[in-house]
Amino acid sequence: MKIEIDDNSGFCFGVVTAIAKAEEQLEKSGTLHCLGDIVHNASEVERLRLRGLKTITHDDLKNLHDATVLLRAHGEPPTTYATAEANNITVIDATCPVVLQLQRRIKEAYSCNRKKLEDGEIREMPLILIYGKEGHAEVNGLVGQTNGEAIVIQNAEDLDSVDLSRDILLYSQTTKSLEGFRHIVEEIEKRKKEGSFEYFDTICRQVASRLTKLREFAASHDAIVFVSGAKSSNGKVLFEECRKVNPRSYLVSDGSKLDITLFKGVESIGICGATSTPRWLMSEIADNVKCLIKGYV
Repeated sequence: MKIEIDDNSGFCFGVVTAIAKAEEQLEKSGTLHCLGDIVHNASEVERLRLRGLKTITHDDLKNLHDATVLLRAHGEPPTTYATAEANNITVIDATCPVVLQLQRRIKEAYSCNRKKLEDGEIREMPLILIYGKEGHAEVNGLVGQTNGEAIVIQNAEDLDSVDLSRDILLYSQTTKSLEGFRHIVEEIEKRKKEGSFEYFDTICRQVASRLTKLREFAASHDAIVFVSGAKSSNGKVLFEECRKVNPRSYLVSDGSKLDITLFKGVESIGICGATSTPRWLMSEIADNVKCLIKGYV
């Protein structure tokens, strides 16, 4: 039986950088705080925990003083940096460069229009919309650039409650699908009767390009084992894409749920995962599959 790991799956460069920075600091001091899970994968979080990485919440941050904290690739709102400064916290900023650039663009647009409003050049602030997942760490950081005024839309139905008569600036969470973003753009253009509308394709191409390659990979095997943490939004989206082209696609967070009966009549198995899935975990699961098959034979 053929078992293949997808070369295009695994950590995106933003996550790779964040983990490298964490490991570098842990090598120096043996301990480090991280604001939120460094990556949405429980196995990788546990691996780093055993090396001394302590995951904290925003509430924990408020009560933490004189410590070192890593900000993960997802990015943070300005309030987080203010809290860190007030509490004499050393920040290791691992915000993904793509996310950081997007934060700056949104902040610049918001600040520029706020000044125009104060100077009387415009009567009303343009409405900033962010296509993304409500409550997602990256999205929280983006909304924070507008003092909480931006509106998050997750789908076309959310536009029902948006005042489309206002001037609109639309941005996207970096890990959303291009298809979904284009659909939102089309919906706004179809519904909008007055006011201006500008949209900015701010989706990370490293992530977006994986979709086509993943579909091809899933279609080239009899069965797919998709490895992803339960918290990964990207993982849920990519797994559904696998299942569309290959009904024999199975979602696992580790190798504990694998069963030889899943692969009955199968001649090739593909192992793939999300942008938050470590390569070592996919390799481990590939080995587990081999052991299952060997034991069955």
